Amino acid sequence: MVSNNIKTLSIHLNQTKLGTLATKNSKIYFEYDHDFLKTGIEISPYKLPLKPGVFRFDDDTFSGIWGIFADSMPDGWGRLLMDRHFLKQGINPNSVNPLERLAFVGKNGMGALSYHPQIDIENKITDINLDKLFASSQAILEGSSEELLDELLVLGGSSGGATPKVLVQISDDKKEVLHSKEQLKNGFNHWIVKFASSHDHQDIGAVEYAYSLMAKAAGIAIPETTLIHTKKGSYFAAKRFDREKDQKIHMHSLAGISHSDFRYPTLDYDDLLTLTMHLTRDMQEVKKAFRLACFNLLTHNRDDHAKNFSYLMDEKGTWQFSPAYDLTFSYGPGEGKNPTINHLIKLGKKHSIKDTQKIIKEVKDAVLQWQYFAKEAGVNRTFTSEIRKNFLI
Repeated sequence: MVSNNIKTLSIHLNQTKLGTLATKNSKIYFEYDHDFLKTGIEISPYKLPLKPGVFRFDDDTFSGIWGIFADSMPDGWGRLLMDRHFLKQGINPNSVNPLERLAFVGKNGMGALSYHPQIDIENKITDINLDKLFASSQAILEGSSEELLDELLVLGGSSGGATPKVLVQISDDKKEVLHSKEQLKNGFNHWIVKFASSHDHQDIGAVEYAYSLMAKAAGIAIPETTLIHTKKGSYFAAKRFDREKDQKIHMHSLAGISHSDFRYPTLDYDDLLTLTMHLTRDMQEVKKAFRLACFNLLTHNRDDHAKNFSYLMDEKGTWQFSPAYDLTFSYGPGEGKNPTINHLIKLGKKHSIKDTQKIIKEVKDAVLQWQYFAKEAGVNRTFTSEIRKNFLI
C-alpha cells in the first residue's frame, strides 16, 4: 500500500547520506546533508549544485522534482506497473506524489541513489521463469490480466524505458537466472533482460543483440550482451554498467542532468557533445559520444532521445560518458528526418575532433558487416534486408 504520510525522504549515495527531500503544500524541497557538503562531490552539478540551504524547485519537467531524482523514477513500463499496482489497491495513481513513488523505488533504482523509508512489495517468487514473466508482461500491456503484476513490479518497476524488462542475476556461464532481490550469488552479475512489446517484430531481441555486436565492432564501449534462449523464445540481455558486483555506481542521464523532457526532441548531438566536454573535461569522452552519434545515424537508430545517453561518476566525483545502451533499429524524429554524413563531419569539426573522418570510417566499416552480425544473432533474412535498406552507408 502507498502511505500518504510520506512527506520526507532520506536519500543516500551508496552508504553515505546525501540529503533530504520534503514536500509541503504541493511543493518539493531538498537540502544536502551537512556532512555530505564536506565531500565536495557534485552529484548533479548544473541543477542541484553542492551548497548549503534549502532548495525549492519550480520546474514541472519532472513533476516538480530535480532531474537527478527523476532519473530514479520509472517511466514507460515501470510506471505502468506502478500505476496498475496503485489501482489494484484502490488508489488513484494521480494522487501519488513523487516522494511516494521514490519510496517504492527505495534501494532498487538504477544508479547509486536509494530512498528511505522504502515501501516494500511482497515478493512471492524466488525462481525466475522468463517465459512466464514474458507472457504476463504481454497480458498486462494488453490489459487482459494482472497475473504476476507485483512480481514484475519488484523485478522491473524501477527501470526506465517503454520496453518490458526485468532486473535479474545471471550466472557467468549464462545458464542460470536468479531473482535480483536476493543477495548477489558468487559467479553471478546484475543484468537487464528485455521482452518484446506486442507491436514489436518477433526478432526485436535478436536485432538488438546484432546491433550490440555491430557497435562493439565499431569501437563503441558497450556492456556485455547476450541472447538467453528458452523453450519458448530468446530474450536480449545486457549486463548492468551501474553495478560492479554489489557496488552501485552513480549514474545521471542527459535528460536528467540538463532537465530536458526526453519525450520531445529538445536536444541534439551538438548539445550532447558540448555537455560531455563541460562535464568530463576530457576529449576522449567527447570522442566516445561522437562515435555513438555516428553509429546511431548510420544504423537508423532514431530512439536516441535524451534518456538514452548517460554519465557515470566515480567515488572521487569524476565523470565519464557511460557505455552505450538501447541500440537498435527504430523510427523516430531526428535531424530534420534526413541526417547526412556531412552533418557528422561538421559536428566533429565544431567540437575539434581531429580524427573525425577516421571515426566515421571505422563505424561505417562495422555497419557494412550488418548481414554478418544479423546472421550471428539469428535475425531472419527478410527483416535483415529491410533494416539494411535504411542504413546511411
